[in-house]
Amino acid sequence: MTAHLSKIALSEMQAELRDQAMRFCADRSPVSKVRALLTDERGFDPKDWTDIADLGWLGVAIPEEHGGLGMETGDLVPLAEGMGRYLMALPFASTTLAAQAILAGGSDAQKADWLPKLASGTVATIALFEPSGAWALNAVDGKTKTFVMDLDASDVVLTSVRHGGETRLALIPRDRIETSRREVIIDETKRSYTFDVPEFGEEDLLPSTAPALERIELVANLLQAAELSGASMACIDYTLDYLKTRKQFGKTIGAYQALKHPTVDAFVESEKARSLVYAAATHVDKQGGNRSDGEIAVRMANAQAEKALSFAADRSIQFHGGFGFTYDCDAQLYRRRAMFAASQFGDAAFHRARLAELLL
Repeated sequence: MTAHLSKIALSEMQAELRDQAMRFCADRSPVSKVRALLTDERGFDPKDWTDIADLGWLGVAIPEEHGGLGMETGDLVPLAEGMGRYLMALPFASTTLAAQAILAGGSDAQKADWLPKLASGTVATIALFEPSGAWALNAVDGKTKTFVMDLDASDVVLTSVRHGGETRLALIPRDRIETSRREVIIDETKRSYTFDVPEFGEEDLLPSTAPALERIELVANLLQAAELSGASMACIDYTLDYLKTRKQFGKTIGAYQALKHPTVDAFVESEKARSLVYAAATHVDKQGGNRSDGEIAVRMANAQAEKALSFAADRSIQFHGGFGFTYDCDAQLYRRRAMFAASQFGDAAFHRARLAELLL
């Protein structure tokens, strides 16, 4: 690993964005609302979406000439961290990934047409995964797409297709997709769909595929790491509240070492994740030689963040006893989030294997 990768810088702007995101998400996404939205068909509050667009969150990493704020990719991290901490359900990641792909591989006309719309609140999503379950984003074997997040709320879908014997990316308006099916997934705070890719024309294709796919993978893992990091700390807070109030044998259960020590371990793992997430925010756009410091930092952050949330949620479920294994225990929400995240863009073992290739 290059020496400068160890440097972490939390910019003043990132600190301001983090404070804003934490206040907004705490106010708009209490756990009671999170649970109420579990049965909502759309899965999120449209007013919250309009408001984050007005705050400029959707344009953070979009250049000013295309209607955005022209900030750094790493400035997305505090926003995703806040949403993860409060399990806020919004198509933020889906829309951001579509915008980043268009920036990396779209034509001038596609950028001019779509980026101002996405920065101002138009919802978009990406469709890259297929029933084979492969995490290689350029693996296109058929026309059926799975794990398509927020499809029914989207106006446009960026999907991988086979064209001329090659993998390409196409921008398909949502109204051209005739049939879709909502999937049953373990994380019910999210909305996932399956659909068959409709007919498309040359004008729908992005000119550059490889840079767009690389950009999607990098930013997707960065946002996911930030979301999981925020959720892990929230899960620990939830557990601590219980340990400080539940009494057994005349004393609060938090006084017992068998519960104290794993809770400290969970906190340490969560702090490791947060440090790596902000290291990734610092280095995400840095490329060097035959390997990318940005990719190294992002994969390290994602692997640790998944581990941290999984451990924190497992311990929380265990500490809550029989109640922890019921759907009413909020620890279930965090554990389900970690499990679903592991299905997207690679689990911790996948990222560690990729890191071995990058570092050795």
